[in-house]
Amino acid sequence: MKNTYNETDSAATDGYLSSDSSFYGDADDRARFEARALSFDPEPYWDNHPHLLPVVAAASRAKLEAASSPPPNKPLYNPYEGSICGRQLNETVEEFLKRLPPLTTTVSSEYPWIFIANPHATSRPTDRDQTRFMKVAERMLDAFSKKKNEIEASMAGKPKGSVTRKLTPLRKALESDLLAAAKEKHCTSGKWMLFPYPEDVNRYWAVVAAATVNRELGTAAKVAPDEGKGDRVPRLICVYTKDFSDIEDVKRVLERLIELGLAKKKGVGEERGIYYKADAFTELGINSGNEWGLKASLYASRDLLEDGKK
Repeated sequence: MKNTYNETDSAATDGYLSSDSSFYGDADDRARFEARALSFDPEPYWDNHPHLLPVVAAASRAKLEAASSPPPNKPLYNPYEGSICGRQLNETVEEFLKRLPPLTTTVSSEYPWIFIANPHATSRPTDRDQTRFMKVAERMLDAFSKKKNEIEASMAGKPKGSVTRKLTPLRKALESDLLAAAKEKHCTSGKWMLFPYPEDVNRYWAVVAAATVNRELGTAAKVAPDEGKGDRVPRLICVYTKDFSDIEDVKRVLERLIELGLAKKKGVGEERGIYYKADAFTELGINSGNEWGLKASLYASRDLLEDGKK
């Protein structure tokens, strides 16, 4: 077969299409398209781009996928590994619950609590400086106690309400300063507290344990073993989050507890609801009726759900 390709053909096709080709249209077409290109303003497009439905859908899908997947190349985490009172990574939740049922596990030095951790939690309390926090916080409490005594002495014989009004702003400032110090020293963990009766404690704990491992709740949880106080004394279950100041996460865990049937919008069997307490306050001994008059709990479920606090 004769080859008809020659140098003339090569020259004609060099660069695929020449600028004189009709592929680009005639002179008028080219002038019109060049004018459109020069007048095009991309800013309105990019201003609207984040709000386009496909872009929003893609971002939401990526966020869900990231939330449902453990961090890449990060080993499972268990602060209770090697502790007899905690769930081990090589132990299924069912095996753990069978080994340490809270209803019949007796409290002791070996079993002060029964613990379980979220093995996928991103929180690693390696930079938590509890010692320095306690020193700073105790100085704050001592300074408040001294001021409180001075005010009460100077207002002796005056109505109690007058003394309370004088102390209220100081208490609010103290609470704010304590929480700020806890944040600065990375002592930010806190917990929702459930109080099921002994007859329900195994069932509640089984749900909390499974949900914790499945990343449905927070960073960890613990339950009180049997202290021999009888059937009418509730047991404490703590469901931990990593940061008391992360209101969205604190509320998310609360809402999941409600969905799991472990809490009600008005509380577990009571109108006053359930409460969230910062671990910093627990470590300082700030309990109900404390000498400084501080609220022991940081949040109430009633407030977060009904008042929509952010």
